[in-house]
Amino acid sequence: MTSTRMSSAITLTLTFTFLTLSLAKKGKIAVYWGQEGGDSGSEDTLSSTCEFGNYDIVLVSFLDTFGCGRTPSLNLHTHCGIHTCTPCTTLHTQIQHCQKNGVKVFLALGGPRGSYSLCSTGDAKVVSNYLYGNFLSGESGPLGSVVLDGIHLHIENGGSYLHWEDLLHELYKIKERGFTFYLSSAPLCFLPDRYLDRAIKTGYFDYIFIRFYNCPTCQYSSSSNASFLLDSWNAWSFYVSPNTSLLMGLPGAPDAALNGGYIPTQNFINDVLPYIQQTPSYGGVALWDRSRDVQTRFSNLIKPLVLDSTETMWSVISNSSCICM
Repeated sequence: MTSTRMSSAITLTLTFTFLTLSLAKKGKIAVYWGQEGGDSGSEDTLSSTCEFGNYDIVLVSFLDTFGCGRTPSLNLHTHCGIHTCTPCTTLHTQIQHCQKNGVKVFLALGGPRGSYSLCSTGDAKVVSNYLYGNFLSGESGPLGSVVLDGIHLHIENGGSYLHWEDLLHELYKIKERGFTFYLSSAPLCFLPDRYLDRAIKTGYFDYIFIRFYNCPTCQYSSSSNASFLLDSWNAWSFYVSPNTSLLMGLPGAPDAALNGGYIPTQNFINDVLPYIQQTPSYGGVALWDRSRDVQTRFSNLIKPLVLDSTETMWSVISNSSCICM
């Protein structure tokens, strides 16, 4: 009798294990490229970033001047463009190299500086047409003749919260005409996001890279540990469309976020990753930025667990499973 009960308990435990493993999703790692970590100068070329082998998505950052009649302008720090003697059209071969190696390249709009906003629904359409014609169509544009894989809204200095949903709607209409590209955004972890809430509610975003930094009420800290962060992640999981994947946006080094949010690698692996991997909306991790990741190799340490959740899930199960008699 005891043997039968033990066999049943083992069967139940194994069944639970396999069910849990089946719920775990493989994640992606995204990284911002283009700002040299401010002034660190440690960021390498776009080609080298893609060859590094840890990233599924690279966000070329930023198109930080556009809208309301402004002439659109890229700011890629010292890589090319207005701060250098090198035109950014030279990046087209590097972008194609990334894409041939299976790395998707998105254009990030906005950022912490620059001059950008949208003045009307019509203005949103003008900007969407500009984005399509210059970055998604294969025609010659600021990055050369490229077809990027996605458009990313990183709006944190946009002047007004108005019309970002209009821009998203116009871009989505382009997708509906048969053009294939992704739409993503990077709101702060605090709900609702000041700028992008209306856009998020459309359900059009394929990915949302939630910024769990520079926002003390919902980020990791030494005092609250992961409690604020995980509460916020839960709230976002219920808030977004079921078709949207959430990536946890994190600073790649302690100095990458002036107002905090950096999570020591082991704390992330032990306290955060096993939890978020079990949520249906889990999509991976997004790092700010490449230059900081060069310094800390944060992505090296988390990649095996972020991309293949099996090891993490087995660890969680081994620490929490019980045999019921």
